[in-house]
Amino acid sequence: MDFKGLDILNGYQFTNQQLNHIMNTAAEYEKRVKRGEVIHDLDGCVVASLFFEPSTRTRLSFEAAINRTGARCISMADAKASSQAKGETLEDTISTVDGYVDVIVMRHPEKGAAVRAADIAVHPVINGGDGAGQHPTQALLDIYTMRKEKGHIGGQTITFLGDLKYGRTVHSLGYFMQQLGNRMIFASPDELKMPEEITADLRARGADIVETGDVREALAQSDFVYVTRVQRERFPDQESYERVKGSYIVDNELLKCAKKDITILHPLPRVDEIATEVDSYPGAAYFRQAHNGMYLRMALLGLVTGRV
Repeated sequence: MDFKGLDILNGYQFTNQQLNHIMNTAAEYEKRVKRGEVIHDLDGCVVASLFFEPSTRTRLSFEAAINRTGARCISMADAKASSQAKGETLEDTISTVDGYVDVIVMRHPEKGAAVRAADIAVHPVINGGDGAGQHPTQALLDIYTMRKEKGHIGGQTITFLGDLKYGRTVHSLGYFMQQLGNRMIFASPDELKMPEEITADLRARGADIVETGDVREALAQSDFVYVTRVQRERFPDQESYERVKGSYIVDNELLKCAKKDITILHPLPRVDEIATEVDSYPGAAYFRQAHNGMYLRMALLGLVTGRV
């Protein structure tokens, strides 16, 4: 299956066969890392890590993946230290960097920025999150985690809980859940509902979606709950943020209402939406989920360079 040169931009660009191949490739990399293998698949490759917006897990797991596969990394972790601070356009930045590297990994605060970069670049662009738009590599590692936690994926129910309006992770993951035949429950404050254009598009594709404010009822039916942080940085003003922060908190008391063996996912960072007491719950998978990001991103780098 040929992924060479492919841009990774959104949550609806892959066939089920492609998804399965990505997951299997990630699983193979996980085995190789855990047995202590020094991997040389990307020897001679250079990857740009361009983060115009703060990141911990996405940036570090990508840079770990770059190093683990034998490639070299050039990085920019602060837009203020780049020529964009001087007024350079994104297009000019990408045109320049594209001449130095074999792959561009990019996070940007503007929705659609990854598509703009891909339109300019000759080499593959991997979207590490574009504003309130898409975050496909997070959604892919979420699928990888779900498959590992339950042994399979498909025919299950997942509740998306919290900020569904600005949460780009759930925007991407929603398309994958529809594609894989999972039922979705959207639970959020009215101000943070999944954007109507996404909900309508998912339903047009055949998705089984329920929208509710009853979290207890949602969790009682769910095999997974995907919790999202209310993102202060996405709000137009502090007052709007204060109105909805802390709307839903997953704690041990709430878990008493949940389906037996529910798996809890979160793209992290968390603030107060999952109580730390939940960390010892066996189905609390969010740190395992974060670790899986490195293996999934190793797979994507190997595939888009044509080295695996």
